[in-house]
Amino acid sequence: MNENYENLRTAVEPFIAKSAMPTPDTIRSWISQFRQVPDCQVDDAAAERLARELEAQHGVSMKIGSVLIDKEWTPWLESEKPMMDRFYWMRYRRLLVEKRFSGQVLATLDSVTDRILGLMENPKKDGVWDRRGMVVGHVQSGKTANYTGLICKAADAGYKLIIVIAGIHNNLRNQTQLRIDEGFVGRDSARLGSSRGDRIIGVGRYDSSRHPWTFTTSVRDFNSTGAGQGGGNLDSLSVPAVFVIKKNSSTLRILLEWLEGYNRRRGAKTISAPMLVIDDEADNASINIKHGKGAVSNINGQIRSLLKLFDRSCYIGYTATPFANIFIDPDSADEMRGADLFPRNFIVSLDPPSNYFGANRVFLEHPKQIIRHIEDHEQVLPLKHPRDTAITSLPDSLVRAIRAFIVARAIRQVRGQRSAHNSMLVNASRFTDVQQQLRNEIHDRLEAMKASISVNGAQSEREALRDPEIRAFHEVWREEYSLTSETEWSDVQAALHESAAPVSVVEVNSRSAGNLAYADHENSGLNVIAVGGFSLSRGLTLEGLIVSYFLRNSMMYDTLMQMGRWFGYRPGYDDLCRVWMPEEAEGWYAHVAESIDELRDELRRMEAANATPEQFGLKVRSHPDTLLVTAKNKMGSSERLVVSIGLANSFVETAILLRDEDKLKQNLAAAKNLAGNLEKEGFPLTAAATVTGGRLLAGAPVGPVLQFLGEFQNHEGALLTDGDPIQRYITKRADDELKTWDILFAAVERGDEDTEDHSLGIKLFRQRRTAGKQSTKKTLHITNKQRVASRGVEATGLTGTEISQAREDYREKLEEDGKLPADGTPINFPDRIYRAVRSRPLLVVHLLRVDPEGEKVLDDPQPVVAYSISFPTTANEEDTVEYVVNTTWIKEHFRDEGDEEEMAGDDQ
Repeated sequence: MNENYENLRTAVEPFIAKSAMPTPDTIRSWISQFRQVPDCQVDDAAAERLARELEAQHGVSMKIGSVLIDKEWTPWLESEKPMMDRFYWMRYRRLLVEKRFSGQVLATLDSVTDRILGLMENPKKDGVWDRRGMVVGHVQSGKTANYTGLICKAADAGYKLIIVIAGIHNNLRNQTQLRIDEGFVGRDSARLGSSRGDRIIGVGRYDSSRHPWTFTTSVRDFNSTGAGQGGGNLDSLSVPAVFVIKKNSSTLRILLEWLEGYNRRRGAKTISAPMLVIDDEADNASINIKHGKGAVSNINGQIRSLLKLFDRSCYIGYTATPFANIFIDPDSADEMRGADLFPRNFIVSLDPPSNYFGANRVFLEHPKQIIRHIEDHEQVLPLKHPRDTAITSLPDSLVRAIRAFIVARAIRQVRGQRSAHNSMLVNASRFTDVQQQLRNEIHDRLEAMKASISVNGAQSEREALRDPEIRAFHEVWREEYSLTSETEWSDVQAALHESAAPVSVVEVNSRSAGNLAYADHENSGLNVIAVGGFSLSRGLTLEGLIVSYFLRNSMMYDTLMQMGRWFGYRPGYDDLCRVWMPEEAEGWYAHVAESIDELRDELRRMEAANATPEQFGLKVRSHPDTLLVTAKNKMGSSERLVVSIGLANSFVETAILLRDEDKLKQNLAAAKNLAGNLEKEGFPLTAAATVTGGRLLAGAPVGPVLQFLGEFQNHEGALLTDGDPIQRYITKRADDELKTWDILFAAVERGDEDTEDHSLGIKLFRQRRTAGKQSTKKTLHITNKQRVASRGVEATGLTGTEISQAREDYREKLEEDGKLPADGTPINFPDRIYRAVRSRPLLVVHLLRVDPEGEKVLDDPQPVVAYSISFPTTANEEDTVEYVVNTTWIKEHFRDEGDEEEMAGDDQ
């Protein structure tokens, strides 16, 4: 940006900020007035660009979210607030204004952090007390900004010790310390004790009269040798003290020993100073048998021991994954309510600002715009590969992704975003040796691209396109960005050299020397392709992330969402973002996004009903998806696990089938028997109504459904469709809510000879599905995304009024959350909304034509039968049904996906 442009922005912003919701006309009016000032004169294009940026910035809104509170809580904050000196918060708020947070977002952040502080205990309260809470945010949505604000307010209220437990890797801990230095401490902790002297940063630039003590630095974790330089008597601190430590057993042990030694010197057992623990990525702090019962369990115990060292303490876990281990790891409900880190006192759900680029947008609303499938990796880098795999080339899809990154950065330059950070993520292996090889191959390929651009990029368009490399860049621009970016190729070509030249390739893992020092490049921007594994999969922020190349096969819900570093905020370039991943990974992400949305909706409903955190915890533990989460967490503890699941308001389907001719024939026989039994009950298939998606029998009796489920041969990998617990669940309600059913025999309206079927006595055209790549000789996965039913099927059998009501309720929710599309984009209604208005359960029987991936499924192309069930909500007390999970099968198919770097331990 040129100086006049920045001067114009600086002049206009204070006037726009005074308006609660500035209109486009208001913004342009102020810009027009100040363009007359000599130092603010810009051309029309720059003025319009600034107007759009300010529209995006000040049009951002944010809602407060939901909260659950224990019944015994007594509010205290409102009465104490008039006496508080808001020194630390007001400094931090000023910093956020400087960072161009919109007025609405700042107001909501103020309210949300007040709400969380008010749920903590009053630090001036005498006696012994402790509070346990949780804040559920979204991946890369600003949780650090939230808890930094909370830390400032807690310090203003009187909390004296603040301990931030920040991730299991050094680079994440260091990044968190930098943010705490900037937003709370106000000085560069890296210079503590050095000969270079103090350096004021962040909030310290506004008022440096009261620096908090910091016992850790941005280059050093806590150790007892350096702790003395933090200074201060922990019981009588005049300013608060802050520790930012790694979530590491040895670090926690050193801290505990130091605190216990401090107590011994005082002749006391506990410390009286009120203490706040912020546990970032809290789902990664509890028992996790995946990594061996010892180490991670130790961390859980050490955090609990830390809390016991203080007479007055508050623990708040921050997480983006509601399937956090603390909800599901206890073996019993009583244990969940006990001494573990369960948030027994409060749970707060954060709603992200309206400009958040999250899982819903990527995987549910605009997947075709953002997602690109990786289909060419098997020969170069299979999903499952040993640690000694040799990388001698790159998949063409990765080369294309690199080109997209260079083109996207060139477009940002054309837009005037020259000093912005730009990042690309490559997460394709859990092994550091493989990551190093990938880094080297990418570096070599990038250098070849730079060479071509340097030689031919400045030529005329016609001459430049004679170069195969420039031609490949042109193809990426044409196919990816020509329709959305409003840029001409001539402008992009002119910017290619400046775009590519500063890009470096960095390996980011526990043993690498590379780092992501964005703070050192604030004036010019850091431009980097980051290659890594677990270090890039949890907590670490990649500034200006545009392109992601993700080649991993985790099905662990929390791990999967945390790997989504591409979530976050993309002001002025969200249309350029692209994510490459296998199709099956897209399917899992979409499923998890839906599941998390369901739980957030549930939390909202429970808030309205004045439910407690304990009730929400039990709800999460009984969610159908915890079958897989629990099994994967505990598969080292036994061969079989019993998990209690609630099926009300859920959708289950047989996406995994036995690939055995006899079993498939038995399932076809079960479908035929279902049709025959329905006819005996007075519901002949010949009389079924023709509806979108097949032939429907409405109001059928439950008996034939139960017999069908009993006869169907379920695959043990299809955990949720185990016939026995489903039958028990239905039988218990067969005289009441589940007495009558809608039954859809799914079919397409038109077909050909390959799909025409008469197995059930009427002509149906079978749905086509492909065999997923994970299919084996014994197992058939239906599609790579493991989805059987078509989207919208759960509306089948509902009246037009019921469908309209469900959609209107959802539309109102989007509007309330500030997520209603403003540009007329059609709403992508999720199927779960129809369960709220459904009075009868829906059974969908699928007769499929499964097209093979490289080989025939069966010599005899008989229909492959699968089924789906949509269970409505319940008006009765929600009961659970027990499932027995075969963890041996889980181990065989989804064995441990922990990172080599993690298992080897962090650099100390």
